[in-house]
Amino acid sequence: MEGMFAVKDNCLRIIMPEEMDHHSAESIREGADEYLLTGKAKHVIFDFSKTRFMDSSGIGVIAGRYKKVSCFGGRVTAVNANPRIRRIIMLSGLKDMIEIVD
Repeated sequence: MEGMFAVKDNCLRIIMPEEMDHHSAESIREGADEYLLTGKAKHVIFDFSKTRFMDSSGIGVIAGRYKKVSCFGGRVTAVNANPRIRRIIMLSGLKDMIEIVD
């Protein structure tokens, strides 16, 4: 999963995999937390440009990172989400926690 994390201007950008399921959730969770807990980033941007599937594991990853950064005034944003991913974000209630940007 190398190359899926990048920090710029205090923002951690996470390139989400094509299939965001329980197999990929753990490595994304661990990688993101390493950046966040060491203070390398304050905000998180989830980039869904490659993602075509996301299950509840993906929802959990996003909600968990929101809980971590919101305690310190950080924000979570979703970018490049296709209609299917947008629908999952809306129906799951994540829309109340994160900003969705085209």
